[in-house]
Amino acid sequence: MIKLFRLTALLEGISYILLLFIAVPIKYLLDDPTYVKLLGMPHGILFIGYIFLSILGKSRYKWTNIDFFVISVSSLIPFGTFYVDKKYLKNPVN
Repeated sequence: MIKLFRLTALLEGISYILLLFIAVPIKYLLDDPTYVKLLGMPHGILFIGYIFLSILGKSRYKWTNIDFFVISVSSLIPFGTFYVDKKYLKNPVN
């Protein structure tokens, strides 16, 4: 499961960065919503998958409530999932 979670975290982080720093500025500066429409749905699916896997990981890896909170909220912060991967997912404690 950890490999799937790491992959989901990576893809969710990349999709969030692309959406936030490329697609949204293009939408508002160039009046072209194409990229937001293109990236929005995959990012939403990856976000839901990330949250779902973090819920499963809480009991499996015995994360404290604070760790679980940090892992979950990090999906809302640009580059947050990369931090989670390095700190919590790279070498999980079973």
